[in-house]
Amino acid sequence: MAQFNPQNVSVEDKSGNCVRLYQKDGDDDDNDALWQVVDRGKPVSNYAKNVFLDIFLPAGYPHSVTLDYKPYQIYDSLQAFSSSIAGMLSNRAVLQGMGVGDAGSSATGAVLLSVLQDCTGRLATILFAHRFGQAIEPECKFYRFAADLFNDAALLLDVLTPVLPTKPKIMALCAAGILRSLCGVAAGAAKASLSAHFAKNGNLAELNAKDGSQETVITLMGMLAGTLLVRMVEGRKAVLCWMLILVGIHLWTNYQAVRSVQMRTLNRQRATIVVDEYLKTDAIRRRDEVAQGESILFWKAPLISFCEAFPRTMNLSASDLGCLRDKNYFIRRHGVGTGKTIVMGKEATSEDPLRAYMEAYANNRSDALDDKFWDALRSAGWDLEADAVETGPSIRLVV
Repeated sequence: MAQFNPQNVSVEDKSGNCVRLYQKDGDDDDNDALWQVVDRGKPVSNYAKNVFLDIFLPAGYPHSVTLDYKPYQIYDSLQAFSSSIAGMLSNRAVLQGMGVGDAGSSATGAVLLSVLQDCTGRLATILFAHRFGQAIEPECKFYRFAADLFNDAALLLDVLTPVLPTKPKIMALCAAGILRSLCGVAAGAAKASLSAHFAKNGNLAELNAKDGSQETVITLMGMLAGTLLVRMVEGRKAVLCWMLILVGIHLWTNYQAVRSVQMRTLNRQRATIVVDEYLKTDAIRRRDEVAQGESILFWKAPLISFCEAFPRTMNLSASDLGCLRDKNYFIRRHGVGTGKTIVMGKEATSEDPLRAYMEAYANNRSDALDDKFWDALRSAGWDLEADAVETGPSIRLVV
């Protein structure tokens, strides 16, 4: 048997990324042979690049994240940069609106106004989380973009406060506080869902931590640029003009960031896109193709809903109860053009709501969604275990 005498040894992280490559020093096959790092002579530029990757990107990048992580982070950094500059202009406007620099203004009045703004914002946070909390994860791309719409609307209201009379000014500041609170809830929850999508090897916590580092650096750069801009821009028209430019850049970059994400889960919109294509061409659309055809804000949903509450009396036929036994759900049709309601049974699996929604959408051609269709979905990389079609309380009927 020939003696095992390797000449190269590499060190890899759990993502399969080679972090060190060693080569044996000479042909000595002794057990205590010296091994040297092969890449020790790399130029300084490569060393600086590696340091940058270690500080601001998840360990094992790019193997430890999904392919859409890079374009999303590029656009996300650009939108954070423009947002931080716009935030400085709006903060100055708010201070002016509260009377900073005005000898006749009251510090107590400014404090009370700030408290009122904070209280209305906190109440809005509670109501928004209660009403839309369950819908944010399935529709995380929509709520991630909607969060910046809320934020930019708040910035524009802040800019208008110096020219408003007292009562409209108070209303504008409270409305801005509410919008900013809604932005915090929607952005935080949607960002958590997107981070879970990007993380591949159980590195969700590290990915969030590195994202915070990136955002800190970008915000600091934006503050430096904003300091120069604030000193140069003084007039009301100039401030409003610059604010509109920055808001436009902010929304465009955020829209591009959201569009670049290729989700693995099938929410209502993505499910309809996949079913439409399959019924037409007998082919399954890939995740990147669906992402390109997906609408972020405006999408006309079919009249299909999941039963979220039961009345005091209801009509249940034998066929309905039979469906609960056979398929763990049944679909109630309310007439032509009036929509359908899906009732889920207690034994329903995480995949059953998606099956029920697709069957209801396919209507008379639901028999085409056979086992071949579901196997093709799995082969195309779609995650069928995540329930992304129910956006309200998951009510189950027990028989």
